[in-house]
Amino acid sequence: MRLRYVRAWRMGGVTLVEVMLGVMIVGTLTTISIATYGNYRERTQTSQAVTDISSLQAAISTYAVDNQGLPDSLAQVGAQYSAMRDPWGNPYQYLNHGDVNGKGKFRKDKNIVPINSDYDLYSMGPDGVSVPPLTAKPSRDDIVRANNGRFVGVAADYDP
Repeated sequence: MRLRYVRAWRMGGVTLVEVMLGVMIVGTLTTISIATYGNYRERTQTSQAVTDISSLQAAISTYAVDNQGLPDSLAQVGAQYSAMRDPWGNPYQYLNHGDVNGKGKFRKDKNIVPINSDYDLYSMGPDGVSVPPLTAKPSRDDIVRANNGRFVGVAADYDP
């Protein structure tokens, strides 16, 4: 009789070790899922910025054909384009290479050569900070248009 009572008692409860093991498993899965979600969100935001820059590039090309020249600012292309924000809440940056006042602001590759010959169009990326050379740390996360539109992507991935 006593043996049957001991077996029933052991089968009916959960030990502290089992509870701790369950908590550890849930904690590990939570950590993995949070990291995975962060990576997914970063890729999604980068993809959105690339898409936005491509659509801005198309609008600028249409403007250039219609007006026989590049615009001085995104506001000339259209109010909706000048009001566009990147996924991180910053305005897209546009710089016409025909503007002599902006020569020192042109985006440059590792050889300090401008990455475009017509205009620069870029997002300052997640940190919201940018400097002209793509090799500088603040510019590595920027989403840039390079080679006159043949490359649109993360500055760190651009290698001429």
